[in-house]
Amino acid sequence: MRERQTRLLRPEDLESVVAIDGALSGRSRRAYFARRLEAAQQDGKRHLQLAVDEDGVLAGFMLGRVLEGEFGRSEPGARLEAFGVAPAAQGRGLGGALAATFEQEAARRGLADVRTSALWREHSLLAFLDRAGFGLAPVHVLERPVRAGGESADDAQARDAFELTVLAEKDIEGAARIDRRHTGRDRRGYLCRALREALGDSAVRVSLAARVDGGIAGYLLARVDYGDYGRAEPAAVIDTVGVDPLRARQGIGRALLAQLLMNLAGLGVEKVETLVEPGRLELLGFFHRAGFGPSDRLSFLKRL
Repeated sequence: MRERQTRLLRPEDLESVVAIDGALSGRSRRAYFARRLEAAQQDGKRHLQLAVDEDGVLAGFMLGRVLEGEFGRSEPGARLEAFGVAPAAQGRGLGGALAATFEQEAARRGLADVRTSALWREHSLLAFLDRAGFGLAPVHVLERPVRAGGESADDAQARDAFELTVLAEKDIEGAARIDRRHTGRDRRGYLCRALREALGDSAVRVSLAARVDGGIAGYLLARVDYGDYGRAEPAAVIDTVGVDPLRARQGIGRALLAQLLMNLAGLGVEKVETLVEPGRLELLGFFHRAGFGPSDRLSFLKRL
């Protein structure tokens, strides 16, 4: 009988995690896992990182983080970003043990659900998520290539019409004010944490602000994803976008998106994604007009 133990992932587990992931994916994502482990050491409340040992040897891992206000959320949840079980240890229930412990820890923290995503072609992963009790999340997963035939004259004109800068900590109050006007909730804490996380990693500093008469008229929170959900190539994810309702239909959202695409092209990022709830018809229309379409990636949800 093999001895099994689930526990918190530790910094010294890095090489074992990289080796397992490399055996499963055929490539090394050491930099990605190093960043994730370091982030958890700096802010453990925002991360859920687990390991499962078999006979004293690390045989699997599961990494996630806490979601607060991304994609317009109103309640905190967990995002399952990466996991794997060593090929030689598969078929013995280690993945299920990791998932059960992950859900227990998420529930203990008061999180409402666990979300993740996968390409529809990843049949073994889809089967695992099905066994673990996940279902399709009621959201639209949208994407577009960063370079889609070059920038249009209208996009260039939109960018030139506003002062567009990198979002900074001094902009939080203005962004929170706009967010309150849209949601009726004060999500300043979420906006502060999301921005500070982005500013702490120069690789993901792609969030933007639009200014009119010196004040914040719109903002866009985005990050460059260098490894979540098994991705081999970097992709950008738009978490939140907001335009002051008093300045609606002036092209601010289009300007922010045009500037984001230009910045991402300079970083060598090829794709940008976002999630939109089905009832957000105006937002769906905005992304559709901007060239977004359905993604090959599916979003999954398990309520806790």
